[in-house]
Amino acid sequence: MTELSDTALTTDPFADGDHPREECGVFGIFGDNDAGAHTALGLHALQHRGQEAAGIVTYDGRQFHSHRGLGHVSENFRDDAVMSRLKGGMAIGHTRYSTTGDTILRNVQPLFAEFEFSGFAVAHNGNLTNGLTLRRDLQKRGCLFQSTSDTEVVTHLIAVSAQTTVEDRLVDALRQIEGAYSFVCLTNSAMIGARDPLGVRPLILGRLDRAYILCSETCALDIIGAEFVRNVEPGEVVIVSKDGVRSLKPFPKQSARFCVFEYIYFARPDSIAEGHSVYEVRKKIGAELARESPVDCDVVVPVPDSGVPAALGFAAACGKPFEYGIIRNHYVGRTFIQPTDKTRHLGVKRKHNPNRLILDGKRVVLVDDSIVRGTTSIKIVDMVRQAGAREVHLRISSPPTAHPCFYGIDTPSYDGLLAAKYDVSQMAKLLGVDSLAYISIDGLYRAVGEARRLADRPKYCDACFTGDYPTPLTDNKSGTQPKQLSLLQEPA
Repeated sequence: MTELSDTALTTDPFADGDHPREECGVFGIFGDNDAGAHTALGLHALQHRGQEAAGIVTYDGRQFHSHRGLGHVSENFRDDAVMSRLKGGMAIGHTRYSTTGDTILRNVQPLFAEFEFSGFAVAHNGNLTNGLTLRRDLQKRGCLFQSTSDTEVVTHLIAVSAQTTVEDRLVDALRQIEGAYSFVCLTNSAMIGARDPLGVRPLILGRLDRAYILCSETCALDIIGAEFVRNVEPGEVVIVSKDGVRSLKPFPKQSARFCVFEYIYFARPDSIAEGHSVYEVRKKIGAELARESPVDCDVVVPVPDSGVPAALGFAAACGKPFEYGIIRNHYVGRTFIQPTDKTRHLGVKRKHNPNRLILDGKRVVLVDDSIVRGTTSIKIVDMVRQAGAREVHLRISSPPTAHPCFYGIDTPSYDGLLAAKYDVSQMAKLLGVDSLAYISIDGLYRAVGEARRLADRPKYCDACFTGDYPTPLTDNKSGTQPKQLSLLQEPA
């Protein structure tokens, strides 16, 4: 029997349209008397990876318990009554990124299925590039889908598998899917983690006393005082049970292609990703950007918060002062006030406000991590000019985002990507800056410890910059942009 308690909240109408939408965060713990509470804390640390929905599933040896809701972790797991229902010594949880369209509670993860052989809950970070194709095939076989999520494809593949054990059924399912994924699953007797063969999406193994943890980032270990054990290897399946930790490697070994955008934007600065400090990498990216694209300026100003480490590196490399010329309001929260035509343009000021004393009369370099649509960048540049800046130069700590991501980042189609339609000089004119420069792809690789990008065997997935997709795009055979299966959007 499964206990479900579902809540819904209004979404923020002032969603940031100028950065890639966050991915997802996954967290699981096995062998801990406070599994539900520790999972909620882990999800708090992973809140930056998804702010639209959160959920937790636990198992107490007799039954599964679940609580899912739309909104932030704190909005869903702050009540003692909720937490007291999440009983058991093992749990998994999920945070989901924001997206457009109607919010649907039935899509909030972890998803749960009751099989003949076991209950099964799954939380997923990533995207299946053949999810639509598999979904249609399964529907023809009589499978009934309850959500619009590609994650549910995996549960149906497990259900129809001819294998016997749940882990063999999962491996059978993994052999049929393509794309990028990190799964954390819960059965009656085990917690299972699985990472895609290229290691595009992150997954790590940690330990808290005798309990084992699977999660997206090391910052989720820090919040509960757990220790980092190791990265789950690309293509590895990890089974955690009362007998300890077992590892399966059902795929041929391939050269890893970890998502380089984790270093640029997605991971929290205090996390360690694939052996690198995210904070230090971002500073190195900023320093490399300053060397590649210097500018005569008076002050270096980050676009907070994601632009801060790169701006620190930029300022140190060029010898100019780093200043908070833009102040971010961290307490905007959610709003139930629908914007009117007159107030809609004020949305950016809910999050950012100019520090006029720093900007007035200055030649300003703004450092940001990325530009997707350009909408927010235009408003921020205008805001800085209105505050009296004499010149505004924009430096971006990633190469131009000219291609959609099909691996779990909710970027728009080519038509919605500024860099897919304009060259740098055209974008500079559109954004209203005196100059615009991006870090080069080779400069990015240098910042993460590589001499340069090797075209025949790049170390990272950088498809959003280069168009070099490391896996087949089965759902994209027509050459057009496929619609990703959103967790929070009704099918068309």
